[in-house]
Amino acid sequence: MKSQSGTENTSLKKFENLIEKKYLVYNSLFLNLPYQGVDVGQLLPLLSAYSEESLRASMSPIEIIDSFFDTHTHLKTEDERNDFLFRVISYVERQVVLFDSIEDAALPAIREDADDSRLSDLMSQSKNGGHGEDISQKLEDFKVRIVLTAHPTQFYQPAVLDIMSELRGQIVQNDVNEIDLLLNQLGLTSLINTESPTPLEEAKNIIYFCKNVYYQAIGELYSRMKSKVTNLDNPEIVSLGFWPGGDRDGNPYVTSEITKEVANELRMTLMKCYYSDVKRLCSKITFKHVDEKIEALRDQLYLAMFNADYCLTYPSILNPLLEIKKIIQEKYNALYLNELQDTIDKVSIFKTHFASLDIRQDHSVHKQVITYILKEQGLINKTLEDLSTDQLLDILLNQEINLSDFQSYDPLVADTIANMIQLPSIQLSNGEQGCHRYIISNSEDIFSILFVFALFRWMTHDVRDINFDIIPLFETMKGMSEASQIMETIFNTEPYAEHLKRRNNKQTMMLGFSDGTKDGGYLKANWSIYKTKEALTALCETYQIKSIFFDGRGGPPARGGGKTHRFYASQGPKISNEEIQLTIQGQTITSTYGTKDQFQYSCEQLISAGLYNFTYHDEATISEASRRLLEDLSELSFKKYDALKHHEMFIPYLENVSPLKYYSKAKIGSRPVKRGQKKQLELTDLRAISFVGSWSLLKQNIPGYFGIGTALKGLKDQNRLEDLKTLYKEVPYFKALISNSMMSLSKCYFELTAYMEKNDAYSDFWRILFDEYQLSKKMILEITEYDELMADEPISKRSIENREAIVLPLLVIQQYALQKLAQDTASKVIFEKMVVRSVYGNINASRNSV
Repeated sequence: MKSQSGTENTSLKKFENLIEKKYLVYNSLFLNLPYQGVDVGQLLPLLSAYSEESLRASMSPIEIIDSFFDTHTHLKTEDERNDFLFRVISYVERQVVLFDSIEDAALPAIREDADDSRLSDLMSQSKNGGHGEDISQKLEDFKVRIVLTAHPTQFYQPAVLDIMSELRGQIVQNDVNEIDLLLNQLGLTSLINTESPTPLEEAKNIIYFCKNVYYQAIGELYSRMKSKVTNLDNPEIVSLGFWPGGDRDGNPYVTSEITKEVANELRMTLMKCYYSDVKRLCSKITFKHVDEKIEALRDQLYLAMFNADYCLTYPSILNPLLEIKKIIQEKYNALYLNELQDTIDKVSIFKTHFASLDIRQDHSVHKQVITYILKEQGLINKTLEDLSTDQLLDILLNQEINLSDFQSYDPLVADTIANMIQLPSIQLSNGEQGCHRYIISNSEDIFSILFVFALFRWMTHDVRDINFDIIPLFETMKGMSEASQIMETIFNTEPYAEHLKRRNNKQTMMLGFSDGTKDGGYLKANWSIYKTKEALTALCETYQIKSIFFDGRGGPPARGGGKTHRFYASQGPKISNEEIQLTIQGQTITSTYGTKDQFQYSCEQLISAGLYNFTYHDEATISEASRRLLEDLSELSFKKYDALKHHEMFIPYLENVSPLKYYSKAKIGSRPVKRGQKKQLELTDLRAISFVGSWSLLKQNIPGYFGIGTALKGLKDQNRLEDLKTLYKEVPYFKALISNSMMSLSKCYFELTAYMEKNDAYSDFWRILFDEYQLSKKMILEITEYDELMADEPISKRSIENREAIVLPLLVIQQYALQKLAQDTASKVIFEKMVVRSVYGNINASRNSV
């Protein structure tokens, strides 16, 4: 392996002392947990070691578990043994929480040595020459939008999050007695939902972070940036978006009533935050002519934080604070000015919405709604195909239809219309920024945009009152390949072009990494997204429209996650760099944005990526020769992945060997794991979360690398190996792609399913997966010239190793239960529950936040 720098050695030493050693010490406290019966704490290390040794010998999970019980315990009956396995699951779940808390507590110290974020260096240039003037100008209009989603991979309940927060603080203080108490509390506190959360409950779980983390974190980050950049005035440099309660794509439980409730919850929670700040100011700003002003504002906020019908406007909150600021500057020696300014900044950032509530729905639903309306209006007989394209366009752009009193017996149509009609009222209560974007999933033609535009037009008395950005989401290979043609046609559609002018000639377009990877494989999807962004940027420049890209990213690399900031730093000069917008979902909320330190660090990485790309984008330019290499790799990789996707055993393997079918039973989220009600599972209907998550639980991570080995080997056989090595060294974009694939490969553990090689039905398919894993690992090491995966990321590598070791027993237990179910056991209910329960700890442990 390449030699490590002194910084890496220092960071690894800190990781060992602050995380690994502390985990060993505090993990021993689990021996005192109030579990009854067999001593899980004593037997668990034996189970872990025995599982690892037996898996290397290709023993099946059933053989491993049965042999372990016979060799190391006196448990004989199936009930006794199953009870023990459930206790192991519960024990390991809490070990994961402990490791999370220890790692989170240590991250600030470890990151002192990291060179991951250049924000401080870049901002210092704004004062010290160099690119400073350009950077200062960029900071005035550059924005990062963190869009929080409630996709079903986030399931720490608020009570557990509170324990984790307290635990982190006590770990920093190294108070063993308090830590012992908290671990006992954790042992008695349920980590799982007894029922699937409602969309409103999901929203409240995410609002927990808004209130307890992001309110202070964003305010402090902005204040710190203002102290380093003279006259910085960009309170929206970091803002929040929000999908829970607004994302109805495939979620029948998100209704218009839920959307309104979530909007109210966001606003009223923000008023509580403001109230706390203003109440503190009341105890300090006690001066004549000022005290009554701030007390009056406090009283108004008190009413607004409990009464959904009592809505304060942004000026009614901000203006009194500005008046108070002026008075204390002029008459009271600017006493407590800094505390007051901090509150003013937060009001300028969050206004009256806290987070901007996005609305999202699938294009097929809008088509269904339009069809219903036109049939009711007598404009078609049965389907839209009754009309020519020109006739349909004329209706959508010119026909006057009043939907204010429209009645529908179709619940989906009725709710879609009711929700769109109520959106102006949400803007009235939360401010226009509180809800101003409508996103269309599966956008693959111009009608995906025009259907929504027409619906808005028919719900307003004046087209100029459409105060919404209409955002197509291109997520399939077809959608991305046709995105430029679609948008050019839209830009040349006069009514929509006029709408864009009223929206400041700004067009936001969303690219879906998750479904793109599911459709085209890792390399093809990522390269297609890159090229699509380039094409759309050029198109928008031609039409003098500002292009904004919104990326639908998940947590793991297979869904656009991983080291996200590297992707933004590696975007070349042909891609718009106006803003960085991305979805944050599932365990990524807790793992990467779950504490104030984590959130600020992650945001600084994103801001620095945007600034770095702006300042040094020439370094990210991809030459024509490199583009040809990437194109060839993309096509070879896609051919390999596409063959796998269409293999006759692809879906059966996922359904029967992985925990896929049990995702919906895990009661993690409110949304079904697949679109539609088809009895036969089809890949197109399968949610990317459950698709990627199932491969992750198998420890095979296919969507994160499959096809890369074949593609690299194909070019090596064409005597282009040296070109590939150069590509990795000199093209940041390709290096980012390969680095994330190394992370996916590092989390693979094919030993877990090696028993499948003896299975008559799946042995050949398993071998295809394993061979590509081995080839991908071999070829990546060859082009990077590393001796081991992630050699350039020793801290992340160590984190992964620790987490994988903790959850190994859960993985074996889950496969054991799946094997039992395949035998048509009489204890089907018990083993189904075992599969579901083991999902939680496995997914939570898969994060790596360093």
